[in-house]
Order: sequence, then structure tokens, then C-alpha cells
Amino acid sequence: MMSVMESEGYEISSHTYRPGTVFPPHEHAQNKCDAVIEGTLRLTVNGVAYDLGPGDRLYLPAGTRHAAEVVGSAAVLSLDGTRW
Repeated sequence: MMSVMESEGYEISSHTYRPGTVFPPHEHAQNKCDAVIEGTLRLTVNGVAYDLGPGDRLYLPAGTRHAAEVVGSAAVLSLDGTRW
């Protein structure tokens, strides 16, 4: 998945988030792509929740307000893509 995201022009960093991790509503000045390798990450955009599991990803245009949280008892391994 990392090579696909890089071919789309994203710079990739990987992160591990513990169960219970919550990111309050925020936005980024750049286009983002969040992908999940392990666990379940819930991204909420415009009041709609998307549960991302292994192999899933969600594209967020610059300025899109969103929130995220780890769902369940497993840690999340995530790829965070940024396109400048």
C-alpha cells in the first residue's frame, strides 16, 4: 500500500496508535491520505463515521475538518500520507 500511495504523490510516515487514542476535530493545510495496516481506525468527516480496517484508506482534501479514534482493543498501525 505504501508504494501505491507514494506513486500517487504522497510522502508517507507510519504511526502506531494505542487503544483509546483520540484525535479531536482538526484540519490540515495539505491533502492527506490515511491508510490502515492493522487494527481499526474510525475517521469522522462531516458527521459521517468511517471505520477503516486493514487495507482501507481515506482521502482528505486540504482543509477537510475531521476527527479520528482507535476502535477496539487492538493498536492501529497506520500510514499517514501527505501531498504538498
